Amino acid sequence: MSKDTLVVSIMAGVTIAQVVSALGTPKVARAMPNTPGAIGMGATAFALSGACGDLDSVATGRLLEPLGLVIGPLKEEQMDAVTAVSGSGPAYVFLLVEALAAAGRSAGLGEATANALARETIVGAGALLGELAESPAELRKQVTSPGGTTAAALDVLMSAGGMPDLMRKAVDAAVRRGQELAREADSKK
Repeated sequence: MSKDTLVVSIMAGVTIAQVVSALGTPKVARAMPNTPGAIGMGATAFALSGACGDLDSVATGRLLEPLGLVIGPLKEEQMDAVTAVSGSGPAYVFLLVEALAAAGRSAGLGEATANALARETIVGAGALLGELAESPAELRKQVTSPGGTTAAALDVLMSAGGMPDLMRKAVDAAVRRGQELAREADSKK
């Protein structure tokens, strides 16, 4: 492989230095796409090795564009957080749909009804978020009537140990695991 060849790695927890060492090429982009990229609605971020220049950054962006949003180049130190937020993020959303449907069944809805309502609620909310300029917090506030049913549910979800705390802990766990994967790969050399 030529030293001018740009290699794009999408391996979670594998550092640029590890790819450079394994392949012997100095030009490496470390990218983290996510599964919505399969339908052109993903979010991908990337970092570049020091040997990469502006043309390599443009080439990496163009290569990843069909997957959806592309952010980069970032600092490589941010890539484990990227993996935790957007690489793993679709699984968090799918779990939310599962949990919402299960809660609907627990509240008396039939399985098909609960599943359909939970799924389309998340699909619709995501589409709304993508179309409107308001922040997620503003959209949440627009749906929430003071003293209403949404407020009652959000009080539980936002309490100590609720969704914000759980999400932070989940992302932190994924970041730590990405760092562990890199250390494990280094120890196998």
